[in-house]
Amino acid sequence: MKLLLDNNLSPRMAKSLAALFDGEHEIIHIREKFGTGSLPDAEWIERLGKEGGWCVLSADRRIATKKPSRELFLRARLVGFFLAPSLQEAPIPKLVARILVLWPQIEIQAGIVTAGCFEVTITGAKLRQLS
Repeated sequence: MKLLLDNNLSPRMAKSLAALFDGEHEIIHIREKFGTGSLPDAEWIERLGKEGGWCVLSADRRIATKKPSRELFLRARLVGFFLAPSLQEAPIPKLVARILVLWPQIEIQAGIVTAGCFEVTITGAKLRQLS
């Protein structure tokens, strides 16, 4: 799986997950992939879509819920995992712990869907599809 963490999440989080899953998955922060300049959502979504096979972990739920961002995201054939509002302000250790609890579900979804938007909730053992 190739997983990009967007600007709403810490580069340290991306590095931590990359270290844990080294050799199994490619995990990278958006700044590391595209540089430190401000890149509009539409641009990085299109670029990831052209490369293919990418998933995104984000705290920006607007991408998953608002037109035209959602349509662009799905058309680019990306799989997105978006933090529930209750997780968006969580400290990094708590956030990483929650991602690790849901990691088996994240891997499953990344492997069985070609595009989709899923919510990472603060409790429970499943991801919720965002419509």
